[in-house]
Amino acid sequence: MSWLLIALLAVPALTAALLWALPAGTGERVAAVVGSVISGLVLIGSGVLWWKLVTPDGPSLLTAGPLPRTLPGKVHGYAETDVSWIPSLDVRFHLGIDTISMPLIALTALLVFLCCLYSLRITPRAGRMRSLIALLLVIETGVIGTFSALDLVLFFLFFEVVLIPMWLVIDIWGDDHDPAGRRRAATTFVLMTVLGSALMLLGFLLVHRLTGSFDIEYLSSHPWRSSGGTGLKAALLIAVGLAVKMPLWPLHIWLPDAHAKAPTVGSVLLAGVLLKLGSYGMIRILLPVLPGDSATIAPYLGGLSTVAIIAGSLACLAQTDVKRLIAYSSVGHMGFIGLGIATMSPEGLTGALFANIAHGIITGLLFFLAGAIKDRHDTSDLRAIGRALYARLPRIGGLLTFACLASLGLPGLAGFWGEMLVLLGAYHPGDLLPRTTFLVFMVIAGIGTVLTAAYFLRLVRNLCQGDPAEHPAAAFAVDLSRIELIAWAPLILLTVFLGLWPWFLLQYWTFL
Repeated sequence: MSWLLIALLAVPALTAALLWALPAGTGERVAAVVGSVISGLVLIGSGVLWWKLVTPDGPSLLTAGPLPRTLPGKVHGYAETDVSWIPSLDVRFHLGIDTISMPLIALTALLVFLCCLYSLRITPRAGRMRSLIALLLVIETGVIGTFSALDLVLFFLFFEVVLIPMWLVIDIWGDDHDPAGRRRAATTFVLMTVLGSALMLLGFLLVHRLTGSFDIEYLSSHPWRSSGGTGLKAALLIAVGLAVKMPLWPLHIWLPDAHAKAPTVGSVLLAGVLLKLGSYGMIRILLPVLPGDSATIAPYLGGLSTVAIIAGSLACLAQTDVKRLIAYSSVGHMGFIGLGIATMSPEGLTGALFANIAHGIITGLLFFLAGAIKDRHDTSDLRAIGRALYARLPRIGGLLTFACLASLGLPGLAGFWGEMLVLLGAYHPGDLLPRTTFLVFMVIAGIGTVLTAAYFLRLVRNLCQGDPAEHPAAAFAVDLSRIELIAWAPLILLTVFLGLWPWFLLQYWTFL
């Protein structure tokens, strides 16, 4: 099935090139339709690939490694393509998937498809729909490539493919009421992430110096077990570079403005898939390749992640803009994912992997809803929107409440399981880590869950409840449209499905 994985990368990239090749002024009306069809085919292809991956006669994709209850085991890529690319630099075009990367590839395909569907209704004021759809398809290619790369240099290249398209999406189609603000947000985003990428690349080069290989499959089977010296420097560089992308406190400064100024589809993809590149890189590369040095820096990673949980929650309590509030909530949720990774335990890593998927689904829905509210009121400022959304837009208000409850971790919805497993992992961290330190992290993170409930319930009270007589409906405030319902329904159903049957994903992570 290696041809299918190649097709998942090639089809959206070639379609984007075709859209850009059309003469100026043509293809604008059909661009969203073309994007929906192509991204739909990619989604179907990812579903087929997932099915082939997990069939009983398929290969053993992720097996328990020899390390004592600390790390994911060896990578055995499925649908592999492995050919020499740049022999003089020992760089290979090595692609493959396993049960860690496949759910993230499917999530990427789903969110890009839903963004293209959403674009059938929402025409950006800046116009240029053809270019916007083409950029979304390039982002899809870069993200899927990153999740399937099994060579460090190839990982870095796909990682970088995503940056410029998202920069353009924010800069061109962002908040049209604040051109200077959106340009500043776009510039901060690209500068911070490029800096992180440069640090990550330096770390990869140090790994090659130590091991003589860029191949992730080989490196995960032959990890660098010593700690200190060059290995520790490599681990620090890789961890900081990936932490910028997650982002972890205090490297999160680019995120709130990027979300607040981005168009709806940009915010959905930024939160739903781009933030996952950093956490995926830590699980795929940092922990298996440099286990000893990862254990050295894990308490610091856990501490910064715990600070992110509290700081993100307190920032949410101070927000008056709904998009910035959701953006800061992502800082807190990614803090839980970072803490799960830092525990280096089966429970914590499982929680991080599950929370990655749940956060992409739930926060994607939240940003769709925030975009819909902004489109109807021409602002995302809570003070200008007013209250009584239940009376003015009852369906959107109800869905917003549902998404908030899912994001705060209500049992029975997808947001609960990841955070619960992360806290369990902090209670019982990896054998190489100080348990008392992680118990403190667990208690502080538990307080963060209370703060999360506080700011989301405060948002529901201040936005959805109230006397409709004091906040009359605006003439343009039309409730849920058919296209919006179609685009959001998969996220709603998945939130309930994964909340009631988390084993659907948990069964695939066999390092437990």
